Amino acid sequence: MPDPAPLPVAAVAPPAPLPVLDVAGLRLDLVPEEGLPVNLVERLDLTLAPGEIHALVGESGCGKSVSCLAMARLNPEPPFRYGGAIRLLGRDLLRLSERELRQVRGRDLAYIFQEPGAALNPVMSVGGQIGEALRLHRAARPGEGGAGLRETVVELLRQVGIPEPAVRARAYPHQLSGGMQQRVMIAMALACRPALLVADEPTTALDVTVQAQIMELLRRLRDSQGTALLLITHNLGLVAGVADRVTVMYAGQQCETAPVNALFTRPAHPYTRALLDAVPRLDDRRPSLTTIPGRVPPPREFPAGCRFAPRCPAARAECRQGAPPGRDLSTPGHRCWCRLA
Repeated sequence: MPDPAPLPVAAVAPPAPLPVLDVAGLRLDLVPEEGLPVNLVERLDLTLAPGEIHALVGESGCGKSVSCLAMARLNPEPPFRYGGAIRLLGRDLLRLSERELRQVRGRDLAYIFQEPGAALNPVMSVGGQIGEALRLHRAARPGEGGAGLRETVVELLRQVGIPEPAVRARAYPHQLSGGMQQRVMIAMALACRPALLVADEPTTALDVTVQAQIMELLRRLRDSQGTALLLITHNLGLVAGVADRVTVMYAGQQCETAPVNALFTRPAHPYTRALLDAVPRLDDRRPSLTTIPGRVPPPREFPAGCRFAPRCPAARAECRQGAPPGRDLSTPGHRCWCRLA
């Protein structure tokens, strides 16, 4: 009797890769010893896939940097208070102890700050500072003594494009240019191959040529190591050239999230359109640059309803009567918080 024909096996799609970062409904309040709590960030949602560059943009005072620090709970508790969830590789950082957080910071999640001269230790050589990060998070690595550690430090400096890395490793921060200091910060951040790199205005104090070199370096390292990058900036030209997705913040709230092409070609939120209109262009024939009237309100003065309504030329009465709902637009992944979108 012939063997029965094997049953067909249904094709099973491979599971989607786990997001590197999944921020859901993040809220951050400042709770003083006396007085009422002050809301700094409200309802922030972010998701970063491996190797993705996600830009967080907005004017100064919109909550970008404080949100950036919140990704690793670097805003001290108290006086700050967190809500929502911050999942890094599936672990909710808001539920970890301080000891567990110290193991995550620098190993799974690393930072590049906007002023490397202030972030680097002035009394330690740059090689010593990179070596310290390696020792903290790779102390159990077998066979890596003092000589092996020095070789690793020199190789990291070489990877970020620092000439004569063995010599520069013995230098102190004040002996290096701003661009070199930023490269040292990047080498230190990437020493333990983190899954997520948070860069807060990494090119602000650098000239245009060095800015391009630093961003090209970050892109190359992203491609070679698969590191996800959360880029905090107000430079929309930079965002257009490097980002995969963009989130626009205003007064501590998320107002629009979209793939980079959709955001620049079909902006939905009036604040996003105002930001793009304010960018100078080489073919611009306007007699003067467009500006956004008014200013970003301080946290204690956030208005009810849509926080952009007092500056929005299209605002209606209902815009001031409650928080705007989020709406999914035609492009997948394009979401806007505006009644007029």
